[in-house]
Amino acid sequence: MDTAILPSTLLLTLLMMVGLLFFIRASTKDRTEVAQLVSEQDEATLMPKIKEYFQARSYRVAAVDSKQNQVTFEGNVRPSWFLAVFLTLLAASGTLCLSLVLSLLFPKLGNVFLGLVLLSPLSGVFYWKKSGRLEKVSLKLEAVKSEQALYSKITVIAHRDELFELQRLLQLKKE
Repeated sequence: MDTAILPSTLLLTLLMMVGLLFFIRASTKDRTEVAQLVSEQDEATLMPKIKEYFQARSYRVAAVDSKQNQVTFEGNVRPSWFLAVFLTLLAASGTLCLSLVLSLLFPKLGNVFLGLVLLSPLSGVFYWKKSGRLEKVSLKLEAVKSEQALYSKITVIAHRDELFELQRLLQLKKE
């Protein structure tokens, strides 16, 4: 092979590995967001539905502030088996590519570099340990009167996937 091709291939492979490492690290990142949702239902009807929703998703009431009409729920978030396996497979393919390029550059150590693939399960273990955590959801419910009708405004601080699911199941609209 041409001598200029191998170093440039190594550089591109190393850049790919850096991207892979950032992707694996980002899989455990906290994605908490604040959303303001609106419902046409009144507080008395909506609050039991919200409580039932969070109990069905294994959350429990952690704190209630009746002065501010705010409730905090807590629940353990379990890691995803699919994502752990997926990250392990990505790491295996990335380290395999790196080891193939290194074995072309250093043919005498070719088999040693293939051993790098054995490190790929560490990415799944990293994800598994970092993503299982206690998740908090804080929501504040207020009644709002407008010229047309009475509706409820909910301010929710939660993981973005939880916000999406809450909005979908309770048919809430973003403000």
